[in-house]
Amino acid sequence: MENINYTTSDERTFSMLCHLSALSGLIIPFGHVIGPLIIWLLKKDEYPEVDKQGKDALNFQLSLTIYSIIAGILVIIIVGFVLLGAIVLLGLIMTIVASVKSSNGERFDYPLSIKLIS
Repeated sequence: MENINYTTSDERTFSMLCHLSALSGLIIPFGHVIGPLIIWLLKKDEYPEVDKQGKDALNFQLSLTIYSIIAGILVIIIVGFVLLGAIVLLGLIMTIVASVKSSNGERFDYPLSIKLIS
């Protein structure tokens, strides 16, 4: 985790929104990917830190989607139910932690994140 010197408060706000928008997945199907994707696509060229934070948020949310599909298949042998619960909890906690870190001007490396977008 490193401190980041934001040039404007807007950059800090949009960086935080890249992470927080993933919580829209609690209401909207696939919102956990669509929210960060929209903010990242709109602001990545304007703010370099939003580009980095948006990629981190998208990579983590896409990784959670992959893990959820695998856990969904494993429901057949019961262990999938526990894994699905753990994935939801991990996603919720890490998204909130990343949002707080970003609003404080720090970078947060998501655990278990696959680098799909570089």
